Amino acid sequence: MTARSGSISEFPAGKTVLASSVAKIYTSEIKKGIEVLGRSPKLVGFLANSDPAARMYAEWTGKTCQEAGFQFELREVDKEDLEDAIFQANDDDSVDGIMIYFPVFGNRQDQYLQQVVSKDKDVEGLSHLYIQNLYHNSRYLDDKKTKKSILPCTPLALVKILEYLGVYNMILPYGNRLYGKTITVVNRSEIVGRPLAALLANDGAVVYSFDLNGVQMFTRGDGLKLHRHRVTDVEVKLEDAAKISDVIITGVPSESYKFSTNAIKDGAVCVNFSTAKNFDPSVKTKASLYVPSIGKVTITMLMRNLLRLVDNKASPAKESL
Repeated sequence: MTARSGSISEFPAGKTVLASSVAKIYTSEIKKGIEVLGRSPKLVGFLANSDPAARMYAEWTGKTCQEAGFQFELREVDKEDLEDAIFQANDDDSVDGIMIYFPVFGNRQDQYLQQVVSKDKDVEGLSHLYIQNLYHNSRYLDDKKTKKSILPCTPLALVKILEYLGVYNMILPYGNRLYGKTITVVNRSEIVGRPLAALLANDGAVVYSFDLNGVQMFTRGDGLKLHRHRVTDVEVKLEDAAKISDVIITGVPSESYKFSTNAIKDGAVCVNFSTAKNFDPSVKTKASLYVPSIGKVTITMLMRNLLRLVDNKASPAKESL
């Protein structure tokens, strides 16, 4: 089953769209996948911090997974013991998927921990191989195209939401379905903002990516590099980019940050993936569609990735050349 591919005009102006409306499409698909598999895959989540938001996300993940038919185990460990705990889970055949609730150390050591997780159990799609495939727009792990690569959960959730809202033109061929769309993303983190901009550009959009260090423009490649996006440093104000953007996506982790409603193009689609509310209620006076949070879709993509990991493990190994 795929997300609805309707037109934005099907929605009334200023409508708030809840993440649950999108998530339920994939929840149904996932439950059928578990039935076909004939067992309940096991996801282990590691919590090694005292962040209330991380604990809430962990509890929410567990509840959603168990409702869908997965096994979920939350393992709370000291951050200094986390690496060894991950190695043990990597070697445990009863564990199908692993995720870590960040931040742990809050520095580059967190990036290292992402790579400690076995790629065969990385439900978050943060392993180097998966990130490399994303940036090179490579969708498979093998030459026979039997094993699909894993995409990071939150960027993937945002793509699925935009598909549901009709931003993607599903009539056009893959790689061109965002042709003519301009998108502003206010976040360029390595976990969400940058990979999201790459995914959107690979589908044909012009993406303005903003963070504290400046602005970059992501566009689809050309010539021999058509399958890969290009990144260019540009000088453009956020308000100017927003006024020409069909979609505005925010992910600023600060309660004090509010995106200017006056900068929103009339009829734009606005999506917030931060735990903070980056848009105030007036957003609906300018936006045609507004998605205030995406957490339920992110968790659904995590479960979808877990099933894909199980499928990849069951697929026959590619023949040697």
